[in-house]
Amino acid sequence: MRVALALSVAIAALAPGAALGAELDGTALGLPWALPFVLLLACIAILPLLTPHLWERRQGWIVAGIGVLTLLPLAVQFGNATTATAVLHTALLDYLPFILLLVALFTVAGGIVVRGNLHGGPLVNSVLLLIGVVLASIIGTTGASMVMIRPVLRANDDRRHRAHVVIFFIFLVSNIGGSLTPLGDPPLFLGFLRGVDFFWSTQHLLLPMVLTTALVLAVFITIDTVLYRREGRVRPDPTPDSPVRIEGLVNITLIAVIIAAILWSAAVDLGTLAVTGIELELSDVVRDVVLVAVTIVSIAVTPAALRQANGFSWAPMQEVARLFAGIFITLIPVLAMLRAGLDGALGPALALVIGPGGQPNDFAVFWLAGALSSFLDNAPTYLVFFELAGGDPGHLMSTGARTLAAISAGAVFMGANSYIGNAPNLMIYAIARQAKVGMPSFFGYLGWSATVLLPIFLVVGLVFFR
Repeated sequence: MRVALALSVAIAALAPGAALGAELDGTALGLPWALPFVLLLACIAILPLLTPHLWERRQGWIVAGIGVLTLLPLAVQFGNATTATAVLHTALLDYLPFILLLVALFTVAGGIVVRGNLHGGPLVNSVLLLIGVVLASIIGTTGASMVMIRPVLRANDDRRHRAHVVIFFIFLVSNIGGSLTPLGDPPLFLGFLRGVDFFWSTQHLLLPMVLTTALVLAVFITIDTVLYRREGRVRPDPTPDSPVRIEGLVNITLIAVIIAAILWSAAVDLGTLAVTGIELELSDVVRDVVLVAVTIVSIAVTPAALRQANGFSWAPMQEVARLFAGIFITLIPVLAMLRAGLDGALGPALALVIGPGGQPNDFAVFWLAGALSSFLDNAPTYLVFFELAGGDPGHLMSTGARTLAAISAGAVFMGANSYIGNAPNLMIYAIARQAKVGMPSFFGYLGWSATVLLPIFLVVGLVFFR
């Protein structure tokens, strides 16, 4: 709430009833305008590791302060009206729809509980991971992670070696599995908001996702089989045997409502609605109202005991909302520079992924988008490369389809490379630590991802994007 309040005050000061201004001129912006964005992402990556208590207590104020470092200079150079236009455009067309979808999926998934106990071996664990992969594109990587992590931990609570199961869970369920729909991972929903068709990623990322999942799962089965045989199952299972069952089924119906609302909003044209000079599609407004209603209904009809069984808390969602408020604000000048193309300050960055004939080097796009998504948040990384590729969804879905697939796959897949590459990663790490799983350190996890994932991503890049 603090970051929202601080930024709201800044926006109100920028727009005291004056007519809204023109779009930001990206050619008038230099590289220093990207510093607040870089600073914010550096804070997100470093402060939780170096000063976790300071970050936890003062996160909202840090994010708000960096947001103000973006807004006030913009107001000085371009005027209050133009700056307010940019902020309101970002808030109404990008941030609010993005957050409302995350909140709806987070709330609904948090009311679905998988009870019962399985005995975790290579086959059972592989099946659980595959179920999580399928769920990730339906209820999102965050939702699938919340639903599946506790059954996976219960199934393996008599194993001496469990950390590798959680690591591969992060690889597959918290990242790679969310690549087939805009519901799966935040970058793809941002693409949907920019005009990418709902089933575009299903069509163009299915084969890369299947190959990546198969290779990662093959490595997991090999490792898990070796460790399983070495253990000899000598520890008694601390969890009593009980049949597997799913509770909170009403939330599954609510997931269907979410999917229907998103598909409907993309298929229906109800005209537009002007809000403070910003043109909104009425179908999008209806979609967002439905998402709010679904969230409220889920809270009302789901017994509190089910959410407690899931360890449900609003804290992760509050953190995501704060961080993305700052990210979307600091992205405003960066995206303006990218829209300026080769004439803008980020022209040299554009040249890095452009081949000799002027066409994007999709292999380089895949790896550069992935490298940034490994250590920065993959949602803003996707937006940056979306704009680098021209920002025209019609072109990117047709003649530029391989480039958009490279951007999407890099952002979604390689969020698995570090704990900070995607929001569910740290959440799963924390849950596993609470369950007394000896998880590797930040750099230990990097060792796993470098050994397992990077060779696989090299194969995927050569097969699909070379």
